[in-house]
Amino acid sequence: MSIISDSLKRIKPSPTIAVTQKARELRAAGKDVIGLGAGEPDFDTPDNVKNAAIKAIKSGDTKYTAVDGTPALKKAIIAKFKRENKLSYSADQITVGTGGKQVLYNAFMSTLNKGDEVIIPAPFWVSYPDMVLLAGGKPKIVKCTEQEGFKLTASKLRKAITKKTKWLILNSPSNPTGAGYTKKEIEDLAKVLIKNKKVHILSDDIYEHIKYDNFNFYTIAQNSKLKVRTLTMNGVSKSYAMTGWRIGYAAGPKDIIKAIGKIQSQSTSNPSSISQAAAVEALNGNQGFIKKRSKAFKERRDFVVKSLNNIKGINCLTPNGAFYVFPSCKGLLNKKTKLKTDTDFVQKLLEKSNVAVVQGSAFGLDGYFRISYATSMQNLKKAMDRIRSFCEGLS
Repeated sequence: MSIISDSLKRIKPSPTIAVTQKARELRAAGKDVIGLGAGEPDFDTPDNVKNAAIKAIKSGDTKYTAVDGTPALKKAIIAKFKRENKLSYSADQITVGTGGKQVLYNAFMSTLNKGDEVIIPAPFWVSYPDMVLLAGGKPKIVKCTEQEGFKLTASKLRKAITKKTKWLILNSPSNPTGAGYTKKEIEDLAKVLIKNKKVHILSDDIYEHIKYDNFNFYTIAQNSKLKVRTLTMNGVSKSYAMTGWRIGYAAGPKDIIKAIGKIQSQSTSNPSSISQAAAVEALNGNQGFIKKRSKAFKERRDFVVKSLNNIKGINCLTPNGAFYVFPSCKGLLNKKTKLKTDTDFVQKLLEKSNVAVVQGSAFGLDGYFRISYATSMQNLKKAMDRIRSFCEGLS
């Protein structure tokens, strides 16, 4: 009889973490592997943020804090929402967790009952369905095609909602596609949601500031009729290059925020006091570097998209934000290449060309693969050359 719980048997390890770990292992074994699997900025944490952490350590700010965030950080988060999104919240509508992932996990654990449905547009971030399953819920995957820009339409949302629907997850700009929802697209979804009053919305805004081509970010809580049903998650990991600091936060209805705090009080308790002090400086300090880094990401995006679209059998849309592209490899899956699936493609690419990417099926849409261009242009140029050579060698 196995000691492992049945709930754990329902899920699988994160494919993106697995690819990143595999790349590390191959490099340690002496292989010249270029890892394009990690969703992590290659830029360093800004110096003013580091200095705030050092100051916190030196001043003895190293003790337990309030379970769901220090007053100073909650104040900074409230100011951020007001300044950037024109949204007003009180301290009891804010929660802080050990990364955005914990905030999402806590939200599902504290709200889902067995059989509750969560609508997840695909392609999706790999952890959404497994978090729902762990909490006893049922992921309802709605596939969004390349022709739809990998975005959920109002008609598909309307058809997906049932009496059991509790949450809709929206992620814009998106991981893995970089697709961003325009204000009109959000408002079209909002019209459906306003009529379905029992559905709550979980808006994952973690890539809010990494956007291109004058894309105007709009979050669904800005619709006054839906704010009371929306939990908006964000964090400092992507925009501020603070992945290892592990600070995520959310704003939403008081009852949900209180429930999240209850879960956290019996699991991890408070996030790191030092990381919270650093996050205060990140949110309150100079924001000018964000645009500069986004400009660098855009240059990489443009290079990668152009390079991929010049490879026979590969097709790649130009994303609005984040630091991912989600190209199709369907043109290379046939009897001639002996590749049947996107998993075959990425495994052979790693084996033959030492380039690590993630298969699209891990994100809920077959026939694609995800590239993270959060690495140097030097690495990207080498990687694109290798991918081109690999694909040409298949024919």
